[in-house]
Amino acid sequence: MGSASGGSTPPATVPGRSALRTLALASLRQQLRPLRDGAVAAGDRRRHAGVAGLGGGRGGWVLPGLRAHAAGLGSAERARGRVATMRLGLLGAAVAGLASAAAPDLGTLAVTRGVTGGCFSAVIPAALVYVGDSWPAADRQRPLSDVLAATSLGTTGGTLGAGLLAQFSTWRAAFAVAALAGAGLWVALRRLPEPVGQRSAERPARLLRRVLTTPWALVVLAVAAVEGVVLVGAFVYLAPALQSTGVAVGVAGAVAGVFGVGVLGGAQVVKVLVGRLTAARLLAIGGISILLGWAVLAFGIGVGTVLGAGVLLGLGWAFFHSTMQSWATDVVPTARATAVSLFVAALFVGGAAGTALVAPLADRHAFGAIFLIAMVLAAPLTAVAAGARSRYARR
Repeated sequence: MGSASGGSTPPATVPGRSALRTLALASLRQQLRPLRDGAVAAGDRRRHAGVAGLGGGRGGWVLPGLRAHAAGLGSAERARGRVATMRLGLLGAAVAGLASAAAPDLGTLAVTRGVTGGCFSAVIPAALVYVGDSWPAADRQRPLSDVLAATSLGTTGGTLGAGLLAQFSTWRAAFAVAALAGAGLWVALRRLPEPVGQRSAERPARLLRRVLTTPWALVVLAVAAVEGVVLVGAFVYLAPALQSTGVAVGVAGAVAGVFGVGVLGGAQVVKVLVGRLTAARLLAIGGISILLGWAVLAFGIGVGTVLGAGVLLGLGWAFFHSTMQSWATDVVPTARATAVSLFVAALFVGGAAGTALVAPLADRHAFGAIFLIAMVLAAPLTAVAAGARSRYARR
């Protein structure tokens, strides 16, 4: 059996490559957050600003993201549609981003960044729901892999850009560039067709209740939260760990950015293997790769080990997360937007919690302990996710 369960009705038409490219670009734009967070950290000119900027940046996104995911996204998509939701998020983020670039003080910047995060939080879930509505379950993981590759490219570009800004420019430029990119994509998404016949007339509260009373949906949300702790939460310390060894911030960001290379390569492999391997096996491959990525750092933290870990973590993310995304779009097909939005919220809540819980270790430069914890947690995460997905396929 392949990665899809086939639980949802195939759409009447499947969008072309141009539509998928536009969707991927919107996802790439959403993931430029490290460019802004890293730029703010560089502006602080403190040795551990990278840790504070990245961790605080993610934490600042959680509450507005939850609001948009759990309530606003479902309501907006019900009333306006998937594309309209993405365009609204991009436009709001562009305006808030320009306000951030002009912020006169840190208090104002904190508010505008929160608004930006709340707006961006609608883009990725809406993109995933769009794929779920537009591609049949058997083929869905292939376009999801393209979207995932685009998000990783945005993350990598943001990480590299933050390093360059730390050396040559100002944090205000990062917010301005990201805001202008969002405005451009707001225009570009006008050409993206809405999925046909996918809007729901049901109230958001009823859709939310349906998801939260579906046992398999709760399993997906729980796995996503732990995935956030294991990969998202620990990953933000990769570049700061390398900086703690004396490597320049720009070089550290570039080395950590090899994660994106791993995701891009892994996404292409996943597209070939979908339909040939079961979803459970794809999850197992991804989880083992993530475990090995953190294990590499047990040999010490240096340019070589961080490069190796980055590639392995990127490969793991491509296999594991795209399979989880596909599962999230299928687990409650009649409340897909709500299920996917909660899935994304769970991932980032887990990431924020993981970052915060190990922050005291980072303050003591105990980065090896952080990565060891992530490695240990990766083992049960992989076993539970693969086992649960196998049972779901046989239900």
